[in-house]
Amino acid sequence: MAQWNQLQQLETRYLEQLYHLYSDSFPMELRQFLAPWIESQDWAYAANKESHATLVFHNLLGEIDQQYSRFLQENNVLYQHNLRRIKQHLQSKYLEKPMEIARIVARCLWEEQRLLQTATTAAQDGTASHPSGTVVTEKQQILEHNLQDIRKRVQDMEQKMKMLENLQDDFDFNYKTLKSQGELSQDMNGNSQAAATRQKMSQLEQMLSALDQLRRQIVTEMAGLLSAMDFVQKNLTDDELADWKRRQQIACIGGPPNICLDRLETWITSLAESQLQIRQQIKKLEELQQKVSYKGDPIIQHRPALEEKIVDLFRNLMKSAFVVERQPCMPMHPDRPLVIKTGVQFTNKVRLLVKFPELNYQLKIKVIIDKESGDVAAIRGSRKFNILGTNTKVMNMEESNNGSLSAEFKHLTLREQRCGNGGRTNSDASLIVTEELHLITFETEVYHQGLKMDLETHSLPVVVISNICQMPNAWASILWYNMLTNHPKNVNFFTKPPVGTWDQVAEVLSWQFSSTTKRGLTIEQLTTLAEKLLGPCVNYSGCQITWAKFCKENMAGKGFSFWVWLDNIIDLVKKYILALWNEGYILGFISKERERAILSPKPPGTFLLRFSESSKEGVCWAGKTQIQSVEPYTKQQLNSMSFAEIIMGYKIMDATNILVSPLVYLFPEIPKEDAFGKYCRPEAAPEAELGDPEILTCLRRCPSVFMDFPDSELLGNGIFPGTNSGNTSDLFPMSPRTLDSLMHNEAEANPGPLDSLTLDMELSSDVASPM
Repeated sequence: MAQWNQLQQLETRYLEQLYHLYSDSFPMELRQFLAPWIESQDWAYAANKESHATLVFHNLLGEIDQQYSRFLQENNVLYQHNLRRIKQHLQSKYLEKPMEIARIVARCLWEEQRLLQTATTAAQDGTASHPSGTVVTEKQQILEHNLQDIRKRVQDMEQKMKMLENLQDDFDFNYKTLKSQGELSQDMNGNSQAAATRQKMSQLEQMLSALDQLRRQIVTEMAGLLSAMDFVQKNLTDDELADWKRRQQIACIGGPPNICLDRLETWITSLAESQLQIRQQIKKLEELQQKVSYKGDPIIQHRPALEEKIVDLFRNLMKSAFVVERQPCMPMHPDRPLVIKTGVQFTNKVRLLVKFPELNYQLKIKVIIDKESGDVAAIRGSRKFNILGTNTKVMNMEESNNGSLSAEFKHLTLREQRCGNGGRTNSDASLIVTEELHLITFETEVYHQGLKMDLETHSLPVVVISNICQMPNAWASILWYNMLTNHPKNVNFFTKPPVGTWDQVAEVLSWQFSSTTKRGLTIEQLTTLAEKLLGPCVNYSGCQITWAKFCKENMAGKGFSFWVWLDNIIDLVKKYILALWNEGYILGFISKERERAILSPKPPGTFLLRFSESSKEGVCWAGKTQIQSVEPYTKQQLNSMSFAEIIMGYKIMDATNILVSPLVYLFPEIPKEDAFGKYCRPEAAPEAELGDPEILTCLRRCPSVFMDFPDSELLGNGIFPGTNSGNTSDLFPMSPRTLDSLMHNEAEANPGPLDSLTLDMELSSDVASPM
């Protein structure tokens, strides 16, 4: 079954996550119209190969034209209009940069696959294998039971109000009848009464007593009902909604996707409806009291407090129900929300979880940045910004796929306010720009059933950058903030950033891989990272890590921080070796000692792939006698030849002048052809083109074929590929005569076959030091 068809069969909570994947950058309508064709294209390859991206983009436009012709034959005017608008938008935005649309589509398709896997796993495992899931389900069942109980009590109250009104009408009628006949006035004057008159008066007193008793019962039950509503409302806002907001934080930094808001919306709407019904009943009490009142009337005593209580509950519920459903995010960087570059469009979405049709097109939302900063921002010396674009919008139910009351802002940008010192105030700025936190606020006014309410919500703190090279450190700030606090608006967080534990950091680091690939980090990989960050330790659990250690301080002997190094590796994986990483072919993070231990017993020709621990210059000597590092491959070269093709085409000349491949088995014992053959294009060149830094290859030979050569001589003699001459001879690590001489000398000194050969994949991109 096609992937798109499978997605349509998912539960509502997964469909809501699917809706969030699409925007004007890649409209969902286009995904629907061209589903089979879109799924048949290699978008990941197009995202890294401009010529292929251009071809696919023009084919996409052709497919749009064909679909338009079909709609023309069907006389479907609406779809014709939408498709024409989509094509014009794509042409204007991506004609000169087709790799961008390829990256967006590839990302959407991958997120769809991830969503399907999540749904399938949840369906197979059920809640039985997840104790925490069982607890949540039980809580939700109790909450739903309480909401049903409230609805029932409200309906029962409605019946009692009708009984009260009928009883009061009877009393009022009899009272006025006696009064009109003059019998009541005679009684009041103390005159003697006939037996019939005394009987009527007795009946009237009984009716008044029953009326008073029912009024007291209703007032008491209303007070109890409001207490029950208060309890349920606190569960909704302080527990369920707060949990959702925390899950949203976690999802923003790569954690498991948070559930959709539909269930919360149903609960909150149900409670709000019950509250409005009770408010109407309280108003009805006032009307009844104005018609009939007496000394000790419970309505006079308790109605004002009931009215105040229900209005406060409803106001607070409405304020809590106004949420940011989708946090600020630049469409070109969907995996890094909450980082905004000045002058670049970003989007976000707000939603009111009280789904009242009468509020459709009634609420005008306004967007403001740093509304509450004022003098605080000046003291901190932070930059100030203006919001440009469409910063007001009316909430409606039509734009949302599920009919929710929402407003999506798709065309917002930030512009820095220029001051005399480059945008900052005259105060001493203690924070670097990637540590400045800003809040985007959304506000509106609600008029409903005679109540005026000012609603306001705000985004999670965002980091504003002016250059894309600041993205790594800005994203580190977002990770650290959302990892360590659920405070919604602590913009001064980095004036004294708290420390994190290795357990917290390890989980977040693994998310950085699992959220953009199909694999997180293993315990062994995380242990290697812990050692790199904290040094040798028996048990890293509970070890503390400072913000400076994580992101600001350079690693020992390196010109860049731990995070900048790791962020470049993540970028490398996403852009160039994603498929190999997803297959588990890249060990990635492994210590040199562990590497030697696992390779030693393996047969000759065994190799493994790991990330570089070298400096940004790209040369790392893993050992003087066994492992030698050479200049890595550049991203430019990986654009023209995949890493799998480089491995498959790698050759050296043996002593008999025969071109052979020294790479035979990928660790542990996977034949090279089985691992990498399927990722090679038929037209790929048979030999790898070699050059300068990005992925570093290292050769491991037995005892010391290379041990007597100093590092400079190794490269100079061509033992390792690393020159940039473009000559075919560069493919040969050494001449046949040199190799024969070395082999002869080595055989005399240490007779025996060559040991296994390893290929280390090393990162060495142009990492930037912290801002």
